Amino acid sequence: MMFDESVKAVLCDIGGVLYVGEEPIKGAVAAIREIKKHYPIRFLTNTTQKTSAQVVKKLQKMGFDIESEEIITALDVTKMFLAKEKSSAEFLLTDDALSFFNELKYYDKKYVVVGDAQENFNYKNLNRAFRKLMEGASLLAIAKNRYFKDADNELSMDAGCFVSALEYASGQSASLIGKPSKEFYHLACASLHVKPEKCVMIGDDIESDIKGAQDAGIKAALVKTGKFSKKDLSLGIKPEYLFDSVASIL
Repeated sequence: MMFDESVKAVLCDIGGVLYVGEEPIKGAVAAIREIKKHYPIRFLTNTTQKTSAQVVKKLQKMGFDIESEEIITALDVTKMFLAKEKSSAEFLLTDDALSFFNELKYYDKKYVVVGDAQENFNYKNLNRAFRKLMEGASLLAIAKNRYFKDADNELSMDAGCFVSALEYASGQSASLIGKPSKEFYHLACASLHVKPEKCVMIGDDIESDIKGAQDAGIKAALVKTGKFSKKDLSLGIKPEYLFDSVASIL
């Protein structure tokens, strides 16, 4: 057993755990193949730059044995929420991510939705979102991460910085729909038909992956890859497991 016998299923972050930039982390492909022999698994990602289909294509190209039904993205959860609400939104997203929501465009815009918009984070777009909030729309954050490990192996600002700017300007507090919301984690557990306390979450983000999972009643395994920093171990958040990388789980 890779984990203690109470663990019956695995949740796993993607960026920083399976790969950094365009390269898989050493040993990760073999590790995931072996983990899948012992546990059902769901791969969770807060990425809002790509749809689940694009994520699967990227992972398969790297050699990972991962199918579309095993991936849950923050974009998927957001689309399900908006469809249920019969609402469109003023979106701050990349052009690829924007097209994912095309079928909702005939609904009224009851929300402002913020993800990682990259170059679309400019004054014009941010101000348009601000004005929609001042007209009464509600602020919805797909993710509130501060930063991520970029393709050049350096840290880059993530969507949370821009969510905070809109919160400050509008006086609103954003509702979070991606990690680390309990609803996101519980949806992933439900898709595996396993209770949260029977799952373990593998991640590189001490706040979103580790504390988020633990707050949702899920055990957590921190890997020292991706955005991991030594200072993470001094923040008072104690993962149940600590590994050098996902390959070390073997």
